[in-house]
Amino acid sequence: MLRSVYTKSAPEPIGPYSQAIASDHLIFCSGQTPIDPAQSKLIDGDVAAQTEQALKNLGEVLKAAGVSYANVVKTTVFLIDMADFPAVNAVYAKFFGENKPARSTVAVAGLPMGCRVEIDAIALRS
Repeated sequence: MLRSVYTKSAPEPIGPYSQAIASDHLIFCSGQTPIDPAQSKLIDGDVAAQTEQALKNLGEVLKAAGVSYANVVKTTVFLIDMADFPAVNAVYAKFFGENKPARSTVAVAGLPMGCRVEIDAIALRS
């Protein structure tokens, strides 16, 4: 059985997709960007600040699905500039600590609303 996950604590989807889809064992989280959910606007700040907001948004979606960062088994990080990788990596490490999920990082030509980073995740429900 699949169910759509939704929380007002993360940005509203800007297209025809769910914030996440959950099954009995897996949660597939859509990419989260550094959008302030209260204002539906891109936050001010550098890529580190944007990464922190994107990961906070991801955390809210995970919480709405009944899991946490500790349940994440895979992420994909999308960057518009690979020169941002060290700053993103430093913030990312604070959110995942000892639980280091598998990860892919890719450079893209552009992201929604002019953001510099987007992060999606797959989590395992224990």
